[in-house]
Amino acid sequence: MAPRTDFPPIRACLFDMDGLLLDTEDLYTLCINLILEKYGRTSLPWSIKAKLQGRPGPEANALFHDWAKLPISESDYLAQLTALQQQHFPTAKPLPGVEKLLGDLGRTRWWDFRDQNKGRNGEKGGKEGQKAQRVHIALATSSNSANFAVKTSKWTELFSVFESHRRVLGDDKRIQPGRGKPLPDIYLVALKTINDSLGEDETPIKPEECLVFEDSVPGVEAGRRAGMRVVWCPHPMLKKEYEGREAEILAGRMGEAGEVDTHQLGEIDDGWADYFVDLTNFPYEKYGIVIPPAEVELDASMRENTNDELITQDVKSAAV
Repeated sequence: MAPRTDFPPIRACLFDMDGLLLDTEDLYTLCINLILEKYGRTSLPWSIKAKLQGRPGPEANALFHDWAKLPISESDYLAQLTALQQQHFPTAKPLPGVEKLLGDLGRTRWWDFRDQNKGRNGEKGGKEGQKAQRVHIALATSSNSANFAVKTSKWTELFSVFESHRRVLGDDKRIQPGRGKPLPDIYLVALKTINDSLGEDETPIKPEECLVFEDSVPGVEAGRRAGMRVVWCPHPMLKKEYEGREAEILAGRMGEAGEVDTHQLGEIDDGWADYFVDLTNFPYEKYGIVIPPAEVELDASMRENTNDELITQDVKSAAV
């Protein structure tokens, strides 16, 4: 089909975390492989890992145990895995382009501020007469609160761009059991957190005005099922695993959720999703996003009320 090109400008960006913002996917694999090796099993292949990515812990663990058939109980496995994750997750680092991308998007809040004449900066800030607008951002990760705190412990400033009420984690009670990725609930809830906190003069953001950033195949399907545009930025080995099936992935048609609400899926080459090698040099213009110049960070209004505390919680045993 002919790809759609008449999209409205993006007003919200919704981000996955593992393997998209932080390089945790290889750390997950390391921890799992250490346990597999201990019990004489082969290393985790990408054909299996691809099924685990993006899913909530209980679903991912069920798929893993069905494949691995370890001679230990699930609780023993989780205890060993959690101990290894506590050791390795703090070494996670942002992936290429992430710090600049989040910084740029965070700076778009400047368009909402008003000058001395009470005029909104965005009314005069765009190119060629284009009105510029803030791009709201939210986090939508299958990682639970405990693991989120461990993974981001050295990156609190980076993640402060996500206001605490706009973080939807894997153990969020608003996501019903069994309704994690590849189903759309987490992204719809993330959008709701934004719409619920918009200013009185802002119209609610529609799904088609949202851009989902994902690395996993189930995550792409979740974004497509939510009726949102999607950026797919996978691990190189995941891309290799699905060589030749990229169009199906971008359409959300890999069948990750089975034959559930198939009307929510996209069509091949419909223009709603794009593949990127990484997030460096992100093409904002393609999505109607206008980034203010870096010097606006010196504006006093940008330094007011920008600190947002990271979610803190005692670290508990958890797989994801």
